[in-house]
Amino acid sequence: MTAPPSLPLVQFESRPGLIDLAWGHPDPALLPVAEMRAAAQAALDRWGSEALAYGAAAGAGPLRAWLRDRIAAREGRALTGEEVLITAGVSEGLDQLATLCTQPGDVALVESPTYHLAVRILRDHPLELTAVPADDAGLNVDTLKARLTELRRAGRRPRLLYVVPTFNNPTSLSLSDDRRRALIEVAVDEGFLIVEDDVYRDLAYDGPPPPSLWSLAPAGVVARLGSFSKTVAPGLRLGWLTAAPALVQRLADSGLRDSGGGVNHFTALAVAALCEAGGFETSVGRLQAAYRARRDALLRALAEHLPPGAAWTRPAGGFFVWITLPGGVDAAALLSRAEETGVSYLPGERFHLEGGGRSALRLAFTRYEPDALAEAARRLGGLLRAALKGHE
Repeated sequence: MTAPPSLPLVQFESRPGLIDLAWGHPDPALLPVAEMRAAAQAALDRWGSEALAYGAAAGAGPLRAWLRDRIAAREGRALTGEEVLITAGVSEGLDQLATLCTQPGDVALVESPTYHLAVRILRDHPLELTAVPADDAGLNVDTLKARLTELRRAGRRPRLLYVVPTFNNPTSLSLSDDRRRALIEVAVDEGFLIVEDDVYRDLAYDGPPPPSLWSLAPAGVVARLGSFSKTVAPGLRLGWLTAAPALVQRLADSGLRDSGGGVNHFTALAVAALCEAGGFETSVGRLQAAYRARRDALLRALAEHLPPGAAWTRPAGGFFVWITLPGGVDAAALLSRAEETGVSYLPGERFHLEGGGRSALRLAFTRYEPDALAEAARRLGGLLRAALKGHE
């Protein structure tokens, strides 16, 4: 009798011979296994059986308090614990905001290009999505105003706008300071909620990140989502939300948390122990150094190997490089040949709601060492040069 096949353990499974830059995942070698083992033990030693009980609906108090104090110190905006909710990550936080702040068929605004899986979450509800294009300075606020005028003429008003304004996924570009303030003004005037996906804030490589929309806006205008997935480990499934106390309380009073208590209670206490001991800042510093070196290696290799006419972003933070291909090369059509060559990526069209991005692609530089990233750029460059010759 043969044993049944083992069930999958992790989301990403490497393929032999393939440098897979499609996935925005960390390098497993950088995950803090020993530190989390010690933090879990510290949580049990300190809180005992309470660490294994149902947690408070808004999340573990020690972690909320640590976040409150760190955010106030880093962002210069005082806040109370009642403005902080523990989530199971940005995805769960976005899903809960859509659940409680919208009705099926409502309009949601989404910048384009944007995080493609956030679009899936919003469509699950289901919402009518309206794209607002972005450029090198981020979401175009003038175009946003035009979209709002079109919606108003149709008798529609948006309930929320989803945006990744700092080290955007997929481009790693950031919304300019003047557009941040202009976007907030529009949201105040129009009465919609800005949902700020701020997951990459702490992974800045060339100086401090720009101020969050949440820190600039009046209370109640922005719900900001953060996460430990990028800065500590994604398997924790742990994040947070900062918003007006009334919205935090509404989320805490949801049926989900009424039934199950605060999400990932034991994990939250273990992370609180890690953070209180300085482990969070240590993790962020280690990742910043590693990812900066990997970014630089990839950028050097792209400059060496990509053909004339190709253009790419130079990320000041985050996980990704966004490449615009020359000669109208279709990134999706080229993908199977790329994987045969030993490199993979995500085609740019996946990040657009309205059919854009065909001649663009996203590379993630966080999972692989610099030498592998340089080899990936060499393989990609050779493939693009061959594709361009085929177009002649």
